[in-house]
Amino acid sequence: MDAVPTLETERLRLRGWRDEDFEPLCRMMADGEVMRFIGGVHSRMDTWRVMAFFVGHWVLRGHGFWVVERKADGAFLGRVGLWRPEGWPGLEVGWALDRPYWGEGYATEAAKASLDYGFRNHAVPQLISPIDPDNRPSQRVAERLGETKGPPHTFTLIGRSFTADVWGISRERWVAMRGG
Repeated sequence: MDAVPTLETERLRLRGWRDEDFEPLCRMMADGEVMRFIGGVHSRMDTWRVMAFFVGHWVLRGHGFWVVERKADGAFLGRVGLWRPEGWPGLEVGWALDRPYWGEGYATEAAKASLDYGFRNHAVPQLISPIDPDNRPSQRVAERLGETKGPPHTFTLIGRSFTADVWGISRERWVAMRGG
């Protein structure tokens, strides 16, 4: 596998995972408010497994979640990226940021870079974002990306099932939003 590509936006760097990302990821995944809509609080051991899952996804699928790092100071903000675990109904663009970084536009900025990368590098007709019906902040990010709400779908990941609305954006809409 080639190295995980690094993407840069005005304020952010999306990069591959490093060992030193474990502690900030543990902090983020132990926060009940951060994890409320994405699987609940995780123990250190479960967080280790999740981080290994993120790294392995790049190896197996050629895409995955990046670390979101603020360029100004190198702060670990969270994760964003493309993934398609077994049984997923399409290629997902997903995002999750640690709580201190909410409300700054970072999720939209990082998710847009991920979405653009997805359409430029993968021959898919659409990208999806499973979002809990009660997660209004993520719905607003999806709307800013040009996604529209679709029907609910039941997902299963690592033995946990959940139902989420499948938001999505077609390649045609993405092209039109970019101005052709």
